[in-house]
Amino acid sequence: MTTPLDRAPGELSAGRELYLKREDAHEIGAFKWRGAFPTLRLFAGRGATTVVTASTGNHGAATAWASRKLGLRAIVFVPERASETKIARIEALGAELRREGDDFDDTKERAAAFAAEHGLPHFEDGLEPAQYEGYGEIGREIVDQLGRSPGTVIVPLGNGALIGGIGEALADGPTEVVGVVAKDAPVMADSFEAGSVVSSTSGDTIADGLAVRVAIPYAVDRIQHVVHRMVRVSERELAGAIGRLADAGIRAEASAAASLAGLDHLESPAEPIVLVITGRNIDAELFERARNTPESFRD
Repeated sequence: MTTPLDRAPGELSAGRELYLKREDAHEIGAFKWRGAFPTLRLFAGRGATTVVTASTGNHGAATAWASRKLGLRAIVFVPERASETKIARIEALGAELRREGDDFDDTKERAAAFAAEHGLPHFEDGLEPAQYEGYGEIGREIVDQLGRSPGTVIVPLGNGALIGGIGEALADGPTEVVGVVAKDAPVMADSFEAGSVVSSTSGDTIADGLAVRVAIPYAVDRIQHVVHRMVRVSERELAGAIGRLADAGIRAEASAAASLAGLDHLESPAEPIVLVITGRNIDAELFERARNTPESFRD
């Protein structure tokens, strides 16, 4: 599936040549299918019949979706406070759901331990090379759809696989690739800027797809030479961006809205500019609060 590249409406573009890469248009509502399907196809080719993974939501849904297509059993661990919208989607796609862990990284440890105990393959999001190649297709589609290389691509940054794949696909051109993290979950930006993994205890953000507390060394290594800069955005900025996208007719989760929030931090970015809109799976209560009272979120 090729996802749309839409010209941004005037209220978002403010006179700039701005486009939205609509990964939210996929049937599962997010980009993660691009990495899950090729990875699980490899697992199945090695004889796997079951796969275990951990997710805050969209990766779990993609794992369930791909497993269904490939005839695999999927066991998905999610944090106890995971998005109910995303949990419902995972279950609807046929995965076995296990709610364990205080946050994503705690949940990931539990999933890995379960897989090891039962001798099952563990699909760690951000660690599989096939994911990066799958996400690279987004970058190649952008170039094909524009008919030229973009000047700037702004990508929400969780575990690093998405921006790593896009960055590698665009590495031979003039495009500046910008990563956006939540200010309250900065470990990937901090690690990128340090050139190696750094520790962090902060990972509490409404952007659950960006709520990474422990960086993956493999991902940090892969993004070093294909990403140009990082931007940190506050919870209030994320909420405001959700509202601005909603006013333009786009329902975006906080992780997806990060690209728009990050654009506000760039001074005269090279055009054309592409914002990667990563997903639409947001709980109704959070969506309405962000739209109506963005000032209620911390800055």
